[in-house]
Amino acid sequence: MGMSQELANSICATLRGNGYQALLAGGCVRDLLLGRSPVDYDVATDALPDEVMALFPNSVAVGAQFGVVFVPGDGFKVEVATFRSDGEYSDGRRPEQVIYAKTPEQDVKRRDFTINGLLMRPETREVLDFVGGQADLKAGVIRAIGEPDRRFTEDKLRLMRAVRFAARFGFAIEMETFAAIRRHAHEIGVVSAERLRDELTKLLTEGAARRGFELLDETGLLEAVLPEVAAMKGVEQPPQYHPEGDVWIHTLLMLDELEAGSPATLAWGVLLHDVGKPPTFRSIAETGDRIRFDGHVGVGERMGESICRRFRFSNEDTEQILALIANHMRFKDVEQMRPATLKRFVRLPRFEEHMELHRLDCTSSHRQLDSYNFVRKLLAETPSEQIRPSKLLTGDDLQEMGYKPGPAFSQILASVEDAQLEGKVSTREEAGRYVRSKFKPKGTEDGELLADKDGRVLRRSGSN
Repeated sequence: MGMSQELANSICATLRGNGYQALLAGGCVRDLLLGRSPVDYDVATDALPDEVMALFPNSVAVGAQFGVVFVPGDGFKVEVATFRSDGEYSDGRRPEQVIYAKTPEQDVKRRDFTINGLLMRPETREVLDFVGGQADLKAGVIRAIGEPDRRFTEDKLRLMRAVRFAARFGFAIEMETFAAIRRHAHEIGVVSAERLRDELTKLLTEGAARRGFELLDETGLLEAVLPEVAAMKGVEQPPQYHPEGDVWIHTLLMLDELEAGSPATLAWGVLLHDVGKPPTFRSIAETGDRIRFDGHVGVGERMGESICRRFRFSNEDTEQILALIANHMRFKDVEQMRPATLKRFVRLPRFEEHMELHRLDCTSSHRQLDSYNFVRKLLAETPSEQIRPSKLLTGDDLQEMGYKPGPAFSQILASVEDAQLEGKVSTREEAGRYVRSKFKPKGTEDGELLADKDGRVLRRSGSN
């Protein structure tokens, strides 16, 4: 038994000892019955938030206006919520007012799906099922509690949650519930970008991303939340590189291989790596030789950026997702790259995500893993000092050598590092000689001009 389960059980015991009702509720009961270990535990009680807080002095009111109190354990917390029956939701996001209820039955009737509407007495493991949740768990069905249209109107995020649970557990969505999702799919836009993003990220990283995206497509939600991905359907690809089919099929095959617990940035990178293909498609009739997607990487980056902005990704995550899109076509050139270029490539932050995206890209199309194996071998056999060598020269050294500081400094230093990565220079002295041979300072009335050894002006310092 996990620590959080022990905490939940002891909270229930304390509440009952003080004359209140207390039951395990929702997802934790569902997971226990499925034989999965719950991530967190929720307790439902008829005690009011103030009464709960009086019994657990270290508790924190998080959503006391919704009757929710957190009781912290050692590095985890249990959520204790007062039974309630919800008032009207006018904005499709949250209830207008909370009406506390006296019975667990009323409390369950306001919840989303039958499999999430089960209660359990922890001391006897007896299940209280007022909504037929156990039968639906056995049959593998996602069914709205009560009137589906009403459930989805109350909280539009439930449209996405239905799909996520169906994908995660491999369940079917019950017919009436499915029809209601289709009817309301176009209203998903009232949900905040952050909540949608988190829901999509869960869908992508819980190990059933392909099924999840097929269901998003079938319910009409895909068109509403990610029209750029829906646009991949039916976009043909050249069969010699993509025997598997169109851009949508290719993307689904990659999603199918994404392991549960994959980094969110990798998962979004997989989803969006070819998002630039539909707008850049050119047919054989247009190109004369084969279907082409010229410029799809650049277009994909720009589209990826607007998608990341729309979903309010952090700058750091946005940067990584865009880097995954930007670099995914570079793998085909790795065997021809200059050593310096190749070493800079494998130095990209979180390069293992680039590798994994490339591997999935290959296994979901032509199945040629030569480039992948070439890079793996390089990484395995090259000491990190050769990939990330320590700096031989600094800007201060260049000044001492008589170069005037300016924008060309970074060019000179990059050129030294290239020479290092190519194995041409390995000591400070060699680097100094290399710089003197390649760049000589030249005084002119116009400030410093830098010339290379053929006398071509490289760049005027002080101008960009």
